[in-house]
Amino acid sequence: MATGSKKATYAALTGNALIAITKFVASWFTGSSAMLSEAIHSVVDTSNQVLLLYGMHRSEQKADAAHPFGYGRELYFWSFVVAIIIFSLGAGLSIYEGVLKVQNPGIVSSPYVNFIVLALALVFEGAATSFAFMEFNKRRRGKGWIEAIRESKDAALFTILFEDTAAIIGLIIAFVGLAAAHYLDMPILDGVASIGIGVVLALTAMFLAYETKALLIGEAASDYLLVGVKGFVADEGIVTRINELRTMHMGPDDVLLALSLDFEDGIAVGRVENAIYKLENNIKGAFPEVKRIFIEVQAAEHHAEILEAENALDND
Repeated sequence: MATGSKKATYAALTGNALIAITKFVASWFTGSSAMLSEAIHSVVDTSNQVLLLYGMHRSEQKADAAHPFGYGRELYFWSFVVAIIIFSLGAGLSIYEGVLKVQNPGIVSSPYVNFIVLALALVFEGAATSFAFMEFNKRRRGKGWIEAIRESKDAALFTILFEDTAAIIGLIIAFVGLAAAHYLDMPILDGVASIGIGVVLALTAMFLAYETKALLIGEAASDYLLVGVKGFVADEGIVTRINELRTMHMGPDDVLLALSLDFEDGIAVGRVENAIYKLENNIKGAFPEVKRIFIEVQAAEHHAEILEAENALDND
């Protein structure tokens, strides 16, 4: 597991735990619904970071007979659980609390306590988010932010990134809602802000669930890696064709690579063995995330016949 992901998770865990306690105290003292939603949000985030750290720990287990390709996907499973928790607890409770407050608005006492707490929370969340963005920026390889997030295989890091971003948006909504409720003398806006926070959390959860579901099913490696592998194969003069090239992420830094290659006819077996050995060394040297490589030697016409037979079976 990438060290940067762990650092970002620990930073977020520490910040959210301290912020959650402060928000609960402020909510109890002032009776603010938006502040209570923010406190719930911080508790959910703190719990999520614990789950992500557990997922990282589990994903680092060595491969065994029961799981010959390792436990890397445990992280994707726990990231999916985090998305469910954000939706069910974070969004659900925030919207529920907001609806209650809209139906029965009450005066928020000592609003400036909430403003101070929210301002401090915004500073702490901003620091944690900046750390997560810096870690993610190291892996973008010049791509745009949206493209890099969509192609990222590090579920822990982009989960922290979106959790922290949602937290900042939630704090801004809470601040605006409380300020409007106080200065416009409309307590109902406190409940509206709580509902707004819940909606932000629901959208965040749906995006994270969509992204982690794709990783759980199995996503291919980046185009950057595929182009590199094809380049190494092309450098082997005795390979005449790549019949098939398939990759799958077993974890953020764990790629399974399968190659079907057609070699020149009539060459010695020893030359084929040496070529395969060289290919494996070159690929793993350039792409350390490729942990396992399976290379099949197969004539192009035989490969085509097998694919045709498989397609015929699928169509029956």
